[in-house]
Amino acid sequence: MVAGPLVGVLALQGAFAAHRRVMEELGARTREVRVVADLEGVDGLVLPGGESTTMSLAVEREGLAEPIRALAARGAPLLGTCAGLIMLDREHLGVMDILARRNAFGRQVRSFEADLEFLDLEGGPVHAVFIRAPWIAEHGPGVELLASVDGHPVAARAGNVTVLSFHPELGTDTRLHERFLADVRAFTG
Repeated sequence: MVAGPLVGVLALQGAFAAHRRVMEELGARTREVRVVADLEGVDGLVLPGGESTTMSLAVEREGLAEPIRALAARGAPLLGTCAGLIMLDREHLGVMDILARRNAFGRQVRSFEADLEFLDLEGGPVHAVFIRAPWIAEHGPGVELLASVDGHPVAARAGNVTVLSFHPELGTDTRLHERFLADVRAFTG
């Protein structure tokens, strides 16, 4: 039996355990990424939700910024959810030509769930859980917007990088993780 691809999950803070569980249920091997050496040999990387300032400080402290940028530049798929979306924007890691607006829908008490239409995803709407979620305030011409809430983009893709302002790992619909994993498998080809 051939082993599945190796997906790194940034594990500095936040919802990394739930992403690992979903990836493993879908047949991937996973590795928690806390230091540069943990990126060695990964075929893709998930940047989970959490607190973006805390995550940014930890990325800088551990020297992970340049290796994550290099991983993306090599074509490895990246998936950023909630705070992970913020981490990948122009003002943070600069991996995707977007600008995130933090806590755009409001504080914790304004968290909500919504069914999102993804035009490029079969099987009906995706049930999405938004917790202190950002939205995409600006995007460059190479960014494809995938879904929105009240006219605000909440999902996008540019090449090998996908960002979601919600938490797909908290629901039962695995289609977005499956699509990411398909990208990882195509990359490892």
